Amino acid sequence: MASLLLSRATALRGRPLPLRSLAASSSQWARYSTTSGPTRRSGPRIFSLLAVTAAAGAGAVFAYPYIANSPGLTGPPQIEKADIVYEKPRKKAASKEEGRAIVSPQHVQVKNSWEHPGVYAWGSNIGKVVAPDSNEPVIKTPRRIPFFDGQILRDLKLDRDFGVAITEKGDLVQWGIAFSKDSVAPTVTLQGKNLSKIAISRDRIIALSSNGSVYSLPVSQADQVAVAQATSGTQSSETSSSSWLPFWSSSSGSWSGCRSLTPSSLGWGEKVIDVKSGLQHCLLLTSKGRVFSAAASSEAFPSQGQLGVPGLTWETRPKGPFDQPHEVIGLKGSSISAIAAGALHSLVLDNKGRVFSFGDNANGQLGFETAIGAIVDTPSPLPIDKLYAGTGFAPKVTAIAAGGQNSYFTVDATKTQGHDSREVGRTVADTWACGAGIYGNLGSGKWTHVSPTPNKIKALSGLYEFDEAAGRVTPIRVAGFAVGSTHACAVLANYTHLTSSSQSSSSTDTSFGADALWWGGNEHYQLGNGKRSNVNAPVYIGPLDARTHVQDGHVGASVGGADRLQLTPRTTVRLGEHGKGRKVSVEQRVECGRFVTAVYSGA
Repeated sequence: MASLLLSRATALRGRPLPLRSLAASSSQWARYSTTSGPTRRSGPRIFSLLAVTAAAGAGAVFAYPYIANSPGLTGPPQIEKADIVYEKPRKKAASKEEGRAIVSPQHVQVKNSWEHPGVYAWGSNIGKVVAPDSNEPVIKTPRRIPFFDGQILRDLKLDRDFGVAITEKGDLVQWGIAFSKDSVAPTVTLQGKNLSKIAISRDRIIALSSNGSVYSLPVSQADQVAVAQATSGTQSSETSSSSWLPFWSSSSGSWSGCRSLTPSSLGWGEKVIDVKSGLQHCLLLTSKGRVFSAAASSEAFPSQGQLGVPGLTWETRPKGPFDQPHEVIGLKGSSISAIAAGALHSLVLDNKGRVFSFGDNANGQLGFETAIGAIVDTPSPLPIDKLYAGTGFAPKVTAIAAGGQNSYFTVDATKTQGHDSREVGRTVADTWACGAGIYGNLGSGKWTHVSPTPNKIKALSGLYEFDEAAGRVTPIRVAGFAVGSTHACAVLANYTHLTSSSQSSSSTDTSFGADALWWGGNEHYQLGNGKRSNVNAPVYIGPLDARTHVQDGHVGASVGGADRLQLTPRTTVRLGEHGKGRKVSVEQRVECGRFVTAVYSGA
């Protein structure tokens, strides 16, 4: 019967049914549809046309009895021939560098980061921070801040209402309505201190100089002027209490509204090497592995245990300056290698891979299952070993991060026992999160109010790649975190490759950088994907130059081909067009603040 219908359909058309040709055409289009280039988007439309053509052919076969007996039929029906449109030849590259740009969108990102350094920002703009010259309430996708075009920064911190940066020369720059409602443009406010790092609380800036000195100054320009005037002249430390805050008296001196927070009990050759801050407190790490904590806000004294000093409150504080540093005695005997601060809690990591946490635990951000909602004012170790109980893996924490009501840490877990001897010695790199998760900020794929125990971020755990130099498969670790109040970003330490534009190298030798993934709150478009929905698992976003888009967590295709944001790792290059500028060491970094995000060129 099938052969009879086929022969009748053939007679009806007056030519053999081109089934093999149609299959060949489909196969051919499949090849073209996966080819990158300007015509790539035409692939889905062409597949639809072929599907309609195939369906029409099948309909002609099985509907023959109806067609043959239809009244008014004057001749055999004709099936419209599909027009095959081949990809247009690519424009021949004028140079090897242009050829690299055609081959790799990632190469273009790296090239742009060197030729056009600066700051891209997005998210809430009600504080005139991510777009100082715009009245738009939100900036949905990455946009450059013109003031920083061509600049390399030592550090950058953003809040919804103010921004702070350190220039390549070590000067402090401020902007935003919390700095000045009359002038929101970036302004240099502190010079001559050779600053290297900064941290911000709700209303103050904690700045670290290259020589280890620590300074604190108000965010508000008006308050800076008031402090400078109140502490200038011949005023003694006893009369300086007449400054803009009644409790802000100190014998530590000031400079243009800037106070010293350098601990007085540092040992010979010891200096502060890192600073981190929450809403009300800050942590200071010294070169000898000691940790100091201090009040860092004029709005409230830190009384949630985040200072790590048992029993310390506004009423019990010792005599002296309100913001005097206190050594965290509970960490004595441990050599601390890293510090992190959330809104109201603190984390420290020692050189043995142990994590200690203290402060507010309202959402489980300290990682203690039995202390939800409690205040822990003494550094307590996280029970990391319990996370790997019965697995045969020995864990060691390698990095920590905190922000808002969340904590993050990475673990290298090494297989020490098992039935398969070949597995012994294998290392797995995992990433864990604890704390609030209602915005998706746990990154675990779940929406959770409180996390009683750390959750593994599966998208950032158990990743591997082949190391060509070592000739073996190696774990892909997280190189660093940027954590805001409700969202976060992880930059991977995946294999990267950087190449110069030298005409002697191959045109296919392209550059590519480190992957960056984002998750958490997106109510102010702070994830940079152009959408407003929160995301509970790490996703990619499009590149800074907006050549592509990302939809539903998947990188979409565009004129330049499928692409995603990658960050350029540190290298020494010549800036400017065609590498004709000055020679510097530079890398791209991420900053996540309260409802805002930025990527900048870091010195």
